[in-house]
Amino acid sequence: MQRIAVVPGSFDPVTRGHLDVIERAAGIFDELHVVVVHNPDKNALLPIAQRVALIERAVADAGIQGRIVVASWSMGLLVDYCSDVGATVLVKGVRSQIDVAYETPMAIVNRHLAGVETVFLLPDPGNAHVSSSLVRQVAALGGDVAPYVPPVVAEYLQSAMTP
Repeated sequence: MQRIAVVPGSFDPVTRGHLDVIERAAGIFDELHVVVVHNPDKNALLPIAQRVALIERAVADAGIQGRIVVASWSMGLLVDYCSDVGATVLVKGVRSQIDVAYETPMAIVNRHLAGVETVFLLPDPGNAHVSSSLVRQVAALGGDVAPYVPPVVAEYLQSAMTP
C-alpha cells in the first residue's frame, strides 16, 4: 500500500523552512502532495498560480527526491483533496507551541471528518524563526530575503518589489 501525504499551506511565499519540511516528508512518504490552499483570512502577496510555480522550481532546484505533486486547492475542505488523491496523512511544520495550539483542533476535526491523521514536524532550528509573513514584510521594506527563501523566490521577490 502506498503511503500518500499532503503538505498544505499558503506558501506566500515558500520559505527555506517549508522546503525543509517538504524534503523530510518526501523521505517518509511514497508520494507527497504540496498543496497551496487559499486562506481567506490572509492578504496574499502572490497569486496562487505563481506560488505553485515557485514551489515546483524550488523543489526541483533543491533536488528533493521523491514523488512530489504540487497543486492548489480552493474548492472545499482539505480532507476532500486528501480523499481525491488517496492521502491518509497531513504533514504540518510547527515552529512553536502557538502553532501546535492552532493546528491541534484542525487535526482532530480532520481525523473525525475523514480519518486523515496529522503529523507535526519540528523545524530545523535555523529556520524556526522564519515565516512567510516575516519574509513579505522584509521584502516590502526592501530588505534582503535571500537567507530565508529559496534562490528562485528571492530573485522573484526582488524583481517584483523593485520599482
